Amino acid sequence: MNEFNEYVRECFSPAGDLVIKPMMGGYLVYLTGKLIGDICDQELFLKRTPTSDRLLAGSELRYPYEGSKTLMHVFDRFEDADLIAELLEGMSAELPERKPKKAK
Repeated sequence: MNEFNEYVRECFSPAGDLVIKPMMGGYLVYLTGKLIGDICDQELFLKRTPTSDRLLAGSELRYPYEGSKTLMHVFDRFEDADLIAELLEGMSAELPERKPKKAK
């Protein structure tokens, strides 16, 4: 785990159980079991939800990697604890539950 990932974990952990998993050269970011975004090349990208669209309205929409959906590029405001809490609480309520793995 690198320094940027630890910084994201430190800023977002008060909102709940945050897990960062390596995946194909980047990292997937889960909050209470729900995929909320990606970390690619030391940059954070969050999924679009009504809450993230409202609270991060000025954020650039970008493709974190080839073939991905556009995500919100989050480059600052990590230390605004009130914003982060509202953002993650809203996203967690709006994003679907993780699909169970199929039995083999």
